[in-house]
Amino acid sequence: MSSPKVLFGFHALGVRLKTAPASILEIHFEADRRDARMRQFLQRAKEGGVRLIESDSERLAKLCGSHGHQGVAARVQALAQQHSLDELLEELEAANAALPPEQRTPPLILVLDGVTDPHNLGACLRVADGAGAHAVIAPKDHAAGINATVAKVASGAAETVPYFMVTNLARTLNELKERGIWVIGTSDTAPATLYQTDLKGPVALVLGAEGDGMRQLTAKTCDALVSIPMKGAVESLNVSVASGVCLYEALRQRS
Repeated sequence: MSSPKVLFGFHALGVRLKTAPASILEIHFEADRRDARMRQFLQRAKEGGVRLIESDSERLAKLCGSHGHQGVAARVQALAQQHSLDELLEELEAANAALPPEQRTPPLILVLDGVTDPHNLGACLRVADGAGAHAVIAPKDHAAGINATVAKVASGAAETVPYFMVTNLARTLNELKERGIWVIGTSDTAPATLYQTDLKGPVALVLGAEGDGMRQLTAKTCDALVSIPMKGAVESLNVSVASGVCLYEALRQRS
C-alpha cells in the first residue's frame, strides 16, 4: 500500500469526503474556527465516520507545507489510478459503440507540455473537470506531479480527472493519432484560430508552458496548430486560462 499523503482546503477535502471517505485516515481542523462553513464541513466528516483531530493554524501549516489550508487538512490514502491511458480510451470507445451516434461523446484530452508550476497544473485540472475532459497528459521529465498544492488549487479535480505522466510525449501523441484523435497544438504564430477549427470530433488539445510554449518536437507532432486571438496589449494567456478557452470552445461546439 502506498504511503499516506496530505490534502488540504475545503474543496479538495469535500470531494474526497464525497467520493472516497473510507480513504481518509484523519482530518485535522483549526479548533478556533467556528464559522458556518467549518461547522458544515465537520458535520459531513462526522457523518462519514472520519476521525477528527483538533489543531491550530501553525500545526496545520507544518502538516501541509502551506498557510493556505483554510483551517482543514487530512492524511489520506492515495487513490489507485483506475486506468492506463489505453484502458481509458478503450473503455470510452466501447461505451460510445453501445450508444446511438447522437449520444456519443468523442474523446476530449488536454495535453500539457512543460507545465511545471503546481498552481498552473491545479488550475488546468480544475478547468478540465469543468469542461468534461476525459484526461490530462503530461511528460514525466518536465512537468509538475500531483501534490498537496495541486490538489488544493484543483478544488477536487485532482481526484476526478485522470492525470497521466508519460515517458515520451511525442510517441504518446502519435498513438493518439493512430486512434483517430486529432492532435491540435496552440501557437501564437499559427494563421488559423481556435474558432476556425472543428473541435467536435475526437481531439487532444496541446498547450505549452508560458514563455517557452510547446517544445519543437511536440509542435511538429501535432496535426495542426491554432492560435487564440489576442486583441489587447498582452501577447499570451496564462496556460490555465488558455486551457479553459480551448476546452470550453470544444464544449460549445459539441453542445
